[in-house]
Amino acid sequence: MLLAALTPLALDVTDFDAVPAAVADAERHLGVIDVLVNNAGYGHEGVLEESSMDALQRQFAANVFGPVAMIKAVLPGMRERRRGHIVNVTSMGGFITMPGITFYCGSKFALEGISEALGKELAGFGIRVTALAPGQFRTDWAGRSMDRSPRSIADYDAVMDPIRVARQAKSGNQPGDPAKAAQALLALVGAETPPVRLFLGDDALGLVEQKLETMKIELDAWDALSRSTSFAAD
Repeated sequence: MLLAALTPLALDVTDFDAVPAAVADAERHLGVIDVLVNNAGYGHEGVLEESSMDALQRQFAANVFGPVAMIKAVLPGMRERRRGHIVNVTSMGGFITMPGITFYCGSKFALEGISEALGKELAGFGIRVTALAPGQFRTDWAGRSMDRSPRSIADYDAVMDPIRVARQAKSGNQPGDPAKAAQALLALVGAETPPVRLFLGDDALGLVEQKLETMKIELDAWDALSRSTSFAAD
């Protein structure tokens, strides 16, 4: 029954001017939009110094500006109806980082921040916002979908060459099952009180927990300097 109700509509989310018409077209076919899942995006591989500004602009256009354009197109209706759920598919790379995907992490960190702040703006309207952050799933993210900057600076060979080889070897063998991710998404949008952020996958949870532990150690180590910047009490 779900498949019978499926109506695919083509849209390039980086064509911002086309987004409102595409949303209106979807509503003509299927009715009002109660749930928006911003899943469009791709990965960019390359160290920052070897990667062009054009590559950075393309990465943010697809991973950040496109989702924001979609949100802006559906929000008036959701706000009028006082209900809705916006799910922005980010990544564990929007909370933890890895060398060699600097632009990608930057774009996903941006979408994470937008999601969290937006949720606070919309809470009074009955509209929920969740950042859905998957780990490694068996999709084509690391295959033909990946944009890779050419290697040009030998100083980065020791860092970048093993990463590129390992990522290409792992493509198609990632631990995450996309079908189970889809079921998790359905459970998320069906929840009465959905979370602000949901990580998917053992790998994502493990890396996030490691980062939180490291952050706590660093916060404690630099606590005195952090607190030294206030005006002195009279």
